[in-house]
Amino acid sequence: MKKKIRNWSQYNRALVQRGNINIWLSDSAISKWQNTEKHGGLGCSNHYSDLAIETCLILKAVFHLPLRALEGFVNSLLTMMDTSLQSLDYSCLCKCSKTLDVQ
Repeated sequence: MKKKIRNWSQYNRALVQRGNINIWLSDSAISKWQNTEKHGGLGCSNHYSDLAIETCLILKAVFHLPLRALEGFVNSLLTMMDTSLQSLDYSCLCKCSKTLDVQ
């Protein structure tokens, strides 16, 4: 037996709320976003940590985003979180996605 809906305004708000997406990064992820370790080899060290790269690539897989859209999406998340961090650019993500194994 189906339950009869009596409070339509509450029901409508619940339907609208289904489309709400809340995403946040933990404080530890934000503090580890930029790479501070030196690799010891020739050339520059990576500016972003493996955690930042993995986070971006997981968001890419979950939301089926192309790399340029992913860059904008992550930048908007970081802006909403009121951080001064920047997303990796799409070319860096493309290069890193080939060397990093993300499940």
